[in-house]
Amino acid sequence: MDKIDRSILNLLQRDGKITIKDISERLNLTTTPIFERVKKLEKEGFIKGYRAQLDRKKIGLELIVFCNVNLNLHQTDYLREFEKDIQRFPEVIECFHTAGMFDYLLKIYAKDMESYQDFLTNKLASLENISKVQSSFVMTEVKEYTHLNIP
Repeated sequence: MDKIDRSILNLLQRDGKITIKDISERLNLTTTPIFERVKKLEKEGFIKGYRAQLDRKKIGLELIVFCNVNLNLHQTDYLREFEKDIQRFPEVIECFHTAGMFDYLLKIYAKDMESYQDFLTNKLASLENISKVQSSFVMTEVKEYTHLNIP
C-alpha cells in the first residue's frame, strides 16, 4: 500500500459515497487508475464494506452499556459457544474477548434502562456458561470516531 492508496482510504472513510471522479480530482489522477485501486483495496480486504452511519438517538437507542462478562469454563468449545450465542443478540454492537479481570467486553445499545434489564435478564442471563456480569453505563459520549488512523 502506497501514499495514494492511503489517501483513497482516508477519503472513503470520511465519505463512503464519494465518487471515483471526485477522488481522482482530489488526487490529481485519472479515474481509471483510481477505480482499479479501489477495486484492488476491496479485493485485498482493506475495504470491508460501505455503510450508512446512523444517529442512534434518532432511532431511539439512548443508552450505551459496556458489559463485562466472565465465563465459568474456558475450554475452546465453551468460548466458541458463547461467541456464537452473542451473535444472535442485536443489542450487542461489539464484542471483544479480553485478557484481564473479565473474559469478554460487550458494547450494547438499548432504548432505556428497562430495555437493558430485559436484555440482561431474558437474553444474556439465559446463556449457560456465564458466571459474572458487570455493567457500566455511559453518562456522556466524549469522543465517537469511526475513522482509522492509517500509518
